Amino acid sequence: MEKFHQKPITFVGEVSINVLDLNKAILFYQEIIGLQVLKKTDRKAVLTTDGKTPLLTLEQPADVIPKEGRTTGLYHFALLLPTRADLSIFLRHLLQTKYPFGAADHEVSEALYITDPDGNGIEVYSDRPSTDWRWAGGEVEMGTDPLDGNDLLRESDGEWSKLPAGTLMGHIHLHVADLRKTEEFYMQGLGFAVVNRYGGALFTSTGGYHHHIGLNTWNGVGAPAPKENSVGLNWYTLVYADEEARNKVTEQLKGIGAVVTEEAGFFAVTDPSGNEIHLVV
Repeated sequence: MEKFHQKPITFVGEVSINVLDLNKAILFYQEIIGLQVLKKTDRKAVLTTDGKTPLLTLEQPADVIPKEGRTTGLYHFALLLPTRADLSIFLRHLLQTKYPFGAADHEVSEALYITDPDGNGIEVYSDRPSTDWRWAGGEVEMGTDPLDGNDLLRESDGEWSKLPAGTLMGHIHLHVADLRKTEEFYMQGLGFAVVNRYGGALFTSTGGYHHHIGLNTWNGVGAPAPKENSVGLNWYTLVYADEEARNKVTEQLKGIGAVVTEEAGFFAVTDPSGNEIHLVV
């Protein structure tokens, strides 16, 4: 596991999504994805892989409605496994459960794609060594090629039980309404760098990662934000190195006209497409 998800690099820490039925969702995330419940109330469950760090929060609003089509919001959140062997074991598990999935080789990583029962997108992936990534003109080369599943399966014959404790929230990929406004917000406001542009999408990161945040207009330029009680993204966290780094970012955000509010333990801001971000240290 390389050092793209620890301070001083800014990275995605936790994601919160709405689901239609909390208990059904918990079952899916335990049995198919391999997360564990850290804490649970009637309408909320916090999931983890190491028994202490929140990774994914599931919420069931009282008046929840199904996922709306053609809106901004979550495209997928991506769970980064520590090793390729872990991804091999997870692939075998998906084949054994017969749960439908997609797959791709992105050159920088190998990825499996799953949709939860409510339509929330999930990627489970492992990175290739960063020394093998190809950069040109400040951009990293990424593609979408067929995954060599047989080769991946040969990597390990280990038995699946759950996601390994070292699993991280590797990145998040969002639907947005306008790439120009989005680029200004994430670059000049949040302090990310564009590391790849591809067909209506921006891939952004800090510290030379292939991407911590993907942003696309594939649901249509000008797509509306979903209703608050809709299945989909509630918020995600960005982890900053310290108070000083976060304060610098909040000033940058205010400088481009974004509204930053102080909550208990974090600052909150909403991107131009309505995606809520919690800035934490």
